[in-house]
Amino acid sequence: MDFEWVAIALGDVTWISLAFVLGFLARYINLPPLVGFLATGFILNYFGITSGETLQKLADLGITLLLFTVGLKLNLKVLIRPQVWSVTVLHISIIIVTFGALIFGLALVGASLFSELDLKISLMLAFALSFSSTVFVVKSLEEKGEMRSLHGRIAIGILVMQDLAAVIFLAASTGKIPSLWALLLFLLIPLRPLFHHFLQKTGHGELLVLYGLVLALGGAELFELAGVKGDLGALIMGVLISTHAKSNEMSKSMLGLKDLFLVGFFLSIGMSGYFSPQVLIIGLLMVPFVFFKSALMFFLMTRFKLRARTSLLATLNLTNYSEFGLIVAAIGVSNGWMNAEWLVVIAIALSVSFIVAAPLNNIDDKLYSQFKSFWLKFQRKERLEDDTLLDTHGSTIAIFGMGRVGTGAYDKMRERHGDTVVGIDFDSYRVNKHQLKGRKVLHGDPSDADFWEKIAQDHSIKLVMLALPNLQANLDALEQLQRISFPGFIAATARFPDEVQLLKKSGATAVFNIYTEAGAGFANHVELNNSIFLEIT
Repeated sequence: MDFEWVAIALGDVTWISLAFVLGFLARYINLPPLVGFLATGFILNYFGITSGETLQKLADLGITLLLFTVGLKLNLKVLIRPQVWSVTVLHISIIIVTFGALIFGLALVGASLFSELDLKISLMLAFALSFSSTVFVVKSLEEKGEMRSLHGRIAIGILVMQDLAAVIFLAASTGKIPSLWALLLFLLIPLRPLFHHFLQKTGHGELLVLYGLVLALGGAELFELAGVKGDLGALIMGVLISTHAKSNEMSKSMLGLKDLFLVGFFLSIGMSGYFSPQVLIIGLLMVPFVFFKSALMFFLMTRFKLRARTSLLATLNLTNYSEFGLIVAAIGVSNGWMNAEWLVVIAIALSVSFIVAAPLNNIDDKLYSQFKSFWLKFQRKERLEDDTLLDTHGSTIAIFGMGRVGTGAYDKMRERHGDTVVGIDFDSYRVNKHQLKGRKVLHGDPSDADFWEKIAQDHSIKLVMLALPNLQANLDALEQLQRISFPGFIAATARFPDEVQLLKKSGATAVFNIYTEAGAGFANHVELNNSIFLEIT
């Protein structure tokens, strides 16, 4: 055993243990664990402890794997939508002008820490503050199972556009010009069938995870060698295999590994720069301005024909500052443009914005329902084709979530009850695949308050079957059913015993434990075919 490595890592183990305790406490009060991780970094920073070699490597790997998994779930068609690229360009431009003018105004009056900033640096800081956190948004959407919802895809598309702008800025500000070898990176596109071939042959176990690591880290290294930001390479490699049927399975397989490495990233944020009362106050004063960013984002989205609910949910996900602000500040510090204290100022604003955004994202549907009349004032009459209210056409059985479990339930219920069964999923691409196979599947969101109000008026649905991707998605749907006092039968799926009681307490009439009931179903299947079994033996 390499005892020297153990000695280096020992301090990091202590920090990670503290991160676990604070992350556990954050989760206990219904905040994302990452808030506890950030708090750990600030506590260690206050006591003058800096991150070690192991922790920094975890942070770097976490960001690389995050961008790779974002690429796996990215559809390039989303980026060319005006609701993505136009909103992003307009939003960044307006924020740069308004925030830049405010920062430069504080510099002109000699405000503490601002006095050293000129117009150019003021605009650069405003540019950094215009972004939202890819790490936070992806984590939030994954936990709620909303990565493939319309508002999730819009939010991710905007983040990707911001990341592309970030890469361009980094290349320009650091003076790092890609080498001529960078042109060879375009050869990765015709190699895509080869990547798909290996993905198909990797199976479903550890080899699939290892292949994901090879693509993510190998892509990052190739881009670095060509003088291009390595994280962009990880993103591109994810995009190249995103159309393969197993890309979603790979993303799920790598989820735990990615989350582990991201712990290091959140710890390292809080441990950067010099902490003092002055930077704490300035960092906290920057937090309210995140709501101006959000208001502007919501207004722009509704101008581009998105429903008020879709715009609000996407906006709430983006209601935060970005870790990219730290990268911009680090460039400014390394070039002598600004004081190193700006690193901590932005880290504080970033961290507190996470703390503010986390509970808002947990009650996003409540915020829409409670203040619906206000949000609807901004909604235009025109509708996008994939953002209209769902019509179940008189169906009596609705199955939400058309993954493997939902599809199996749909086929069985349709065999028994005919065309009165309808499947509903918020992944439009999955919906299209089912429709091509002749299934009656519609695009819709089970947590959509507008949809459930329509259901309450129609009184046609008698049975709701929830086969959604995770517990939170099922709970959100149950909350909407409770709100409209749904009188029918509600069945839900669970993966763990503790989820069964929670779902029943939240209003489910019956709960199906996938793993337990699968074994019982297998046994029943064998008994039904017992005569065949006896003939064979």
